[in-house]
Amino acid sequence: MTLTAETVEAEMEAANQEGDPAADALVSDLIDNREVDGVNGLFRTIGTLKPRMPMDELSNLPERLAQFLHDASEQPPGWSEADVKAAEAFFAHHHGVASMLQGTVGLIGTYLSPTGAYTLRTTGRLGGVDGPGRRLSQSSRLFIGMGDKDALRNGTLAATVTKVRLVHASVRQLHKKSGQWDAKWGEPVSQKYTTGAIGVFSVQILQAMKNLGVHVAHDDAQGFVNAWHYINHYLGTPEKWLIPKDVDLGDRIWSIMREKEWQPGEDCNVMTAQALKFYKEKMLPPGFYEPFIAMVRTAFTDKYADMAGIPKSAVDLAAKPAAAIHSLFSSTVGGMGGGSAKKAVGVNPHDEILGVASKAFNQVERYALTHDQDDQPQMHQELHDNR
Repeated sequence: MTLTAETVEAEMEAANQEGDPAADALVSDLIDNREVDGVNGLFRTIGTLKPRMPMDELSNLPERLAQFLHDASEQPPGWSEADVKAAEAFFAHHHGVASMLQGTVGLIGTYLSPTGAYTLRTTGRLGGVDGPGRRLSQSSRLFIGMGDKDALRNGTLAATVTKVRLVHASVRQLHKKSGQWDAKWGEPVSQKYTTGAIGVFSVQILQAMKNLGVHVAHDDAQGFVNAWHYINHYLGTPEKWLIPKDVDLGDRIWSIMREKEWQPGEDCNVMTAQALKFYKEKMLPPGFYEPFIAMVRTAFTDKYADMAGIPKSAVDLAAKPAAAIHSLFSSTVGGMGGGSAKKAVGVNPHDEILGVASKAFNQVERYALTHDQDDQPQMHQELHDNR
């Protein structure tokens, strides 16, 4: 099939009408029987999903959940050792920067889908004033965990993603049961939204890295897309709608989707403002917010930064020589990005910013995983339930 805007849009419209029948049936029953809190408690005990996991290893779980996890443990079709090695190579070179960009550019990018933004904003604390910290806390387990040693081999990443799959199903079911969801929007948290989010967190992040002057070898870029193909599968997406294990094809598909899907809107602007406030108050060292905003705008490009409501920064990085940028950071953040002074003339002016932001951001992520009880995904018993 020839790849055109029309064919991509037709496939995505079909995906927009599709939920996740296996997860939906399980979660609908759990919600109706008010068993969600019990399953949330069990999330902490589901450590790994070994490929083709035998039922006897799941015997401590309720039978319905055990059967679902058994069925969900199959690896993506055609998944290989070469796919794993390619992904591991990317994370060996770029894990810190990629994780930081996923938690900033990636999360804000998901707000640019109006239906997705509405869905998030109406779902308890995920859309409230504490939403940015909550989303970062839950996402950190995924962003950091996907680069951990053997995460793509031992089933820990698959387990984390499968929990998120059940959270998506709970959001989908509650919106459908609420009587407030308009069928013209398709399914809540549809397969279109899921694959679109994968596009944001994979090829959009690679584009952001390129925009910031970060060189990513083609093989490494391929490995990063492989990892998100793996995640896409464990989120319950049928094979025909998985982001392909082909970075160039994935980039073309996402670029077509983005032009159709990303639009400005109030929900996006509200949640973007909340996120920026969180980064300023909880993540960044003093004096770093303005250059950080300039970096995020560069990563997005002005077109999408304006669309998301990201303000223009008082610091124009593009107009400053690298040596001046280095001097700025040496005086304002005490060398957090690398410490001692260094000759900066001729280097990428974003390097210092990326170093500081990555270190600060990963400290926040690690803190979330070790101190915040919200680090595990949480299914919802009702909309606006403050989970």
